Amino acid sequence: MGKQLKVGTVEVGGRVWIAPMTGVSDLPFRRLASRLGAPYVATEMVASDEFAKGRPDVVRRAAVGEGLPLMVVQLVGRDPATMAQGARLAVRAGAQIIDLNFGCPAREVIGVACGSALMREPELAEAIVGAVVEAAEVPVTVKMRLGWDEASLNAPELAARCQDQGAQAITVHGRTRSQFYRGAADWRAVAAVKSAVRVPVIVNGDIVDGATARQALDQSGADGVMIGRGVYGRPWIAAEIEAALSGLAFAAPDVETRLALVQAHLDDSLEFYGERLGLRIFRKHLAAYIENTPWPMQAEARRAARGRICRLEDPSQVKLELIALWRDPETRLAA
Repeated sequence: MGKQLKVGTVEVGGRVWIAPMTGVSDLPFRRLASRLGAPYVATEMVASDEFAKGRPDVVRRAAVGEGLPLMVVQLVGRDPATMAQGARLAVRAGAQIIDLNFGCPAREVIGVACGSALMREPELAEAIVGAVVEAAEVPVTVKMRLGWDEASLNAPELAARCQDQGAQAITVHGRTRSQFYRGAADWRAVAAVKSAVRVPVIVNGDIVDGATARQALDQSGADGVMIGRGVYGRPWIAAEIEAALSGLAFAAPDVETRLALVQAHLDDSLEFYGERLGLRIFRKHLAAYIENTPWPMQAEARRAARGRICRLEDPSQVKLELIALWRDPETRLAA
């Protein structure tokens, strides 16, 4: 367990958090990452209005599961009353923290004026936080960007508004919405948010290892870091980075352990979703695991192996191909 962070009344057992990511942070992934030492792994963002209607796919996305060290549900939406109702349902389902999405840059989210579009409507964002804080019996946190664009870097102001409404922590991705994921995350800009609030601030964006985590913390003054795309294919990365920040040794999973992790993740996905959907949803993880195989491999061969295995429709065949790829040098070279 790493250095703890307190979010309202909840103790988070480390300062390296894993971001909510659509198509990635489902329950099978969260179970695996938690087992490998991640103290905080949020759900994929859940549309509060669809959640309130009880749509099966949305409820499944928010499934908090059993045995996780912390249950965090992230909600997205723009109607305070609906967000409040979504929060009530999430708490009833077991959520221990409700996170509000004011940062997603995706066009389909912006198109309905949610996510980072709310940074252009600070009064509405503030009203959403107030409504959810009043409705939820657990700490409420907010994830945002630096602003909509370079001309409106209003994260410090919005963070202060959220804190005034009862938000207990703020995560800031060091880019504007207009940047999407282009360019480099500006960790120094997050320092202005840290200065504007008293609650914990988490810095996010381009953090992939211990060195980048330390730089991000030093430049931002933040209390913790959040890992997004850096976790792809490396579900143990939170523990690895926490160890680096604490000056402790860390042994990354060896070849056989990694193979066992991939297989266990696939099995959990198949059990959770059913065979056909489970394999389809697992493919994003499968591609990342192949990209991060623990041996030198030519880029062309890696791409070929990824393409071939990710097209398979039979989970048993996927497992056989993974075993061959992992254990047989000839297969790896032939790929």
